[in-house]
Amino acid sequence: MKNCLRSLQILSLCALTCLGLSSTAFAARVTDRTEFGHNINVGPDEEVSEATCFGCTIRVRGHVMGDATAFGGSIIVEDHGKVNGDAIAFGGEIRLDKEVSVAGDVVVFGGRLRRDPAASVGGEITNFAGAGWMLVIFVLPLFFLGAVIAFIVWLVRRITRPSVPATA
Repeated sequence: MKNCLRSLQILSLCALTCLGLSSTAFAARVTDRTEFGHNINVGPDEEVSEATCFGCTIRVRGHVMGDATAFGGSIIVEDHGKVNGDAIAFGGEIRLDKEVSVAGDVVVFGGRLRRDPAASVGGEITNFAGAGWMLVIFVLPLFFLGAVIAFIVWLVRRITRPSVPATA
């Protein structure tokens, strides 16, 4: 019984070691790319797992295994580029050239979508064009937050105001 338990422990240790080494090798080969203010370029022979950009452009000529997301920037898929997940742009545009594919959804908030008819989109296409959507998404919630804070300040000042006795 002890011999069988010892063999099971050694087998488990070997399996965990192999799993750890294989996941490390996979992680070294395919990485996420996140940038703030610097463009992301995925070359024709490159493969990344996710591409996220704040205030910059994502240019895909290779393969994005997951999502491509740009906040305040654009996403350009060209030269047989592929995005297996969604392509989402907040405050920017998405351009899909011919013979490219996006397996998931294409979503544009506060920008525009330029799509070649030969571009393939596997999911839904949602385009909230124009600056009005940016106003609704970002400014309106801040207005309500400011109103709530002003009401709380007014309420606290009213409660803590010293009472003035009535003169006769």
